[in-house]
Amino acid sequence: MRLLLVEDAEDLGHAIERHLARGGHVVEWVRDGADAIQLAEAGDFDAVLLDLNLPVRSGTSVLERLRSRQDPTPVLVMTARGEIEDKIRHFQLGADDYLVKPFDLRELDARLSALLRRRHGYSGERITVGNLLFDAEGRRVLVNDQLVELSAREYRLLEYFIVGRGRVLSKEQILDHLVGLNEEIGLNAVELYVSRLRKKLDGCSFQIRTIRGLGYVAEEGRS
Repeated sequence: MRLLLVEDAEDLGHAIERHLARGGHVVEWVRDGADAIQLAEAGDFDAVLLDLNLPVRSGTSVLERLRSRQDPTPVLVMTARGEIEDKIRHFQLGADDYLVKPFDLRELDARLSALLRRRHGYSGERITVGNLLFDAEGRRVLVNDQLVELSAREYRLLEYFIVGRGRVLSKEQILDHLVGLNEEIGLNAVELYVSRLRKKLDGCSFQIRTIRGLGYVAEEGRS
């Protein structure tokens, strides 16, 4: 996923950023509410991880701003406020989930995976498309019950194609979800990543087709 992390505590922010990056996610980290709003309105994120006690503008204010703009991006609130009144208030404001600090980073992983699946209409940990099994919980990909070894970036690319299957995805959209703002990688790299993924999925009925001049579309075809 491409994630916006909004956390002003340096130690916690670094820990979350490193953990999520190791899991293959692209993380953009900001430390105050004003920067969060600016980046959220300019970018395309799969989820926002939002602290409430922030400088400049509070996390509550950020959440209100996003929902006032009809922004559907899932928001996971991360806060030390564990009172039921705080939880109810922020759910009513449009939060999708609420995680009380301190928390185990494994729980954060599980909450994020659930948010992504719900956003794209998947209810389970496993997604089957033809002879391909995408196991989000186990971070495994199988074709004809055979394990396919993917790099973190290839796994993220496949996940993006699966949740967006049937839609034409431009190279720009794909690149946004594969790399961070500070990584200088050109659009030609997308062709390389797609080519590598296709080779590893040889014999798979989930196929990635090139739409000339537009990008790619992934859908079930013949294996």
